[in-house]
Amino acid sequence: MLEQLEPTIVDQDESETLAESVFRRIQAAIVCGEIAPGSKISEPELARTYGISRGPLREAIHRLEGQRLLVRVPHVGARVVSLSHAELIELYEIRESLEGMACRLAAERMTQNEIDELRRVLDLHEQDAAFQAGVGYYQQEGDFDFHYRIIQGSGNKTLAQMLCGELYQLVRMYRLQFSATPNRPRHAFAEHHRILDAIADRDGELAELLMRRHIGASKRNIERHYQEALANPSKTRGES
Repeated sequence: MLEQLEPTIVDQDESETLAESVFRRIQAAIVCGEIAPGSKISEPELARTYGISRGPLREAIHRLEGQRLLVRVPHVGARVVSLSHAELIELYEIRESLEGMACRLAAERMTQNEIDELRRVLDLHEQDAAFQAGVGYYQQEGDFDFHYRIIQGSGNKTLAQMLCGELYQLVRMYRLQFSATPNRPRHAFAEHHRILDAIADRDGELAELLMRRHIGASKRNIERHYQEALANPSKTRGES
């Protein structure tokens, strides 16, 4: 359940700060699955829960729609996005192509310091308790995200706007949702290291190929999940 906040009367600056805080908290709740895919969004309920007026809340909802985490359904209102199998595969096809391009550009443009920082990110991932236990892969966002760092390192602002802005939280939502496939965390970690080695060697062609294969492997895992779910509807969802 979402954490209850006591309603408060605030000035404009505090209201803006609260609105940003509420936006981030609703965003995190959706991405992590605390607010389930397909759930209807009730403005009065959220306003009561977070102790915020309807104006800033509507701004937060509008921003979440811009991130494709919420969709507006005619005669129903806003709902948490729930992609169909076909839509999810299309999303991964987009990732495969655009992140492959970003990886090639990163191999050409990342500084040595950025590459060293990326290697430290993977060291941090390896130390994560869930990864050590084999039950998941490190899923923090922004600079702690291997994919995010590479996209930023591509130096292409349009790519970064698409992959780290418009689509980023939607992609994270499904990366988290499918994060516990047996053996996938270790395979993904090894694939990340091979991608990083290609970037460090300034081999853009190989880096692009490895990234495309990496995301393609995740896409195939999703396809297998749906096939298994059709064969056994009671099977619990789990994959990276």
